[in-house]
Amino acid sequence: MRRSATIQTRFQALELWQSDTTTEFRVAGAIHASYHRTRFLTGLAWDLIAAAALLRPAGPPRSVLMLGLAGGTACRVLRHLLPDCQLTAIDIDAEIVALAHEHMDLAALNLEIITTDAYPWLARNRRRFDIVFDDIYLAGKTDVFRSRAWDPALLGHLRRALAPGGLLAVNLVTGSGHRRMQSHTRKILLDAFPVVRSLKTSESMNEVLTAGQSVATRQRLDPYDAAFHDWRDRMYWERIDVRKLP
Repeated sequence: MRRSATIQTRFQALELWQSDTTTEFRVAGAIHASYHRTRFLTGLAWDLIAAAALLRPAGPPRSVLMLGLAGGTACRVLRHLLPDCQLTAIDIDAEIVALAHEHMDLAALNLEIITTDAYPWLARNRRRFDIVFDDIYLAGKTDVFRSRAWDPALLGHLRRALAPGGLLAVNLVTGSGHRRMQSHTRKILLDAFPVVRSLKTSESMNEVLTAGQSVATRQRLDPYDAAFHDWRDRMYWERIDVRKLP
């Protein structure tokens, strides 16, 4: 791959990397979004995000709210697996959404995209969704960071957006500099919900936490293996590990 452009949006410095088959948005040295012309999975956080949305005990979600869109990598997987699902995404950075339309075929996903600051929107929101996913990270000079720690007020807004039987999920960067946020979020969810499951994969420096009254086990993902025709997609899907937090 080669770097074809560096773009300064209002919120972040983004590098556009491209090959004949792949486009990546890179921010603060990390891949912020990835698009492949024929494949869906990457072995990274977006696989976990898509898988978490499938763990609703009552079955596949009919509606998903994604806080944080970027290039729509996780939404591309969800649209492939759930063609009839209503996918709503919120992102503050209109320029990165425009770049995703230009370079990552975002329009093909048939998303409802709301360009605004997600947390104030959430505080005003009265809609309800089967899955509510918090994937909000901002870019610093050398690393990404969460703009707001989970607290009772934010948790209340997130829970209010859940339909009965729905799941609340969050993507967390792991590793040095992120452990305090990871531990804090784990505790918040374990205190608030009867069941919290952790999704990880060996290639990713992320953990996705999924919480609810009940959360399905890893077996719920098995039938979706057949939806992936490329062997690399199936390999990455099979590597997703789902465990209940104690």
